[in-house]
Amino acid sequence: MTHPDPETFWSGRYRDAGEDYLFGTAPNRFLARQAHRLHPGWTALSVADGEGRNSVWLAEEGLAVTAVELSPVGLHKARRLAESRRVTVEFVQADLMAWDWPVAAFDVVAAIFVQFVAPAQRLAFFARMAGTLKPGGLLLLQGYTPKQVEYRTGGPSAVENLYTEELLREAFAGLEILELRAYEEHIEEGSGHKGHSALIDLVARRPG
Repeated sequence: MTHPDPETFWSGRYRDAGEDYLFGTAPNRFLARQAHRLHPGWTALSVADGEGRNSVWLAEEGLAVTAVELSPVGLHKARRLAESRRVTVEFVQADLMAWDWPVAAFDVVAAIFVQFVAPAQRLAFFARMAGTLKPGGLLLLQGYTPKQVEYRTGGPSAVENLYTEELLREAFAGLEILELRAYEEHIEEGSGHKGHSALIDLVARRPG
């Protein structure tokens, strides 16, 4: 979802959750299902990491994780979660549209519900995610499809920010697509994502 002041918006949402975590502390279910593809010692980037549930889980799997998040409130809660789980994550506060993305730096990029980017900027954002993968690196992406606006159980209300299989296939045409599917499933991720949801998963590999 696009907001005039995204840092204030997301910090407000994370702050309003109090001691709780807006999207819970368990990893995203799609991401956890990819555990068999991951290897200890790999480098990983968690994009728009929020309160840390996904970066912390990746670190628990033995990966060297960098997590980028705009909200200082989200980062504070993410650091607290990492400390409680006794794992190390390199947390970076940055606007992903302005961040200096390293080239060919990561074995894994996790992009879970990052549908805040306006369509006009989306292709450049996707290109940065693909470009930061090492040759052979994996992109693990989950989002909502346009049908999600009917369910109102999470995600942006702007249909143009949602994903279709055709959109993702075209946007990541330079990657080898290993898995791409749209489906519906009941999810429970804190109070932020809760209920019947229209989801789309992408697993893709950078050639090389």
